[in-house]
Amino acid sequence: MGRGRAKAKQTKVARQLKYNTPDMDLDSLQRELSGKNPRPHRSDDVPAEYAEWIEEED
Repeated sequence: MGRGRAKAKQTKVARQLKYNTPDMDLDSLQRELSGKNPRPHRSDDVPAEYAEWIEEED
């Protein structure tokens, strides 16, 4: 007993995945997967406590 509720939930989730396509930014995904970063790394994006670590690596 109790399997009915779990099965109903699985069916509901499967239906949502099958029929509802989520909004995706495919261009962003392609850039991420290809390894191309459109924004060069800027030190002002990094908190001050980590900025010195980045400078040491460069």
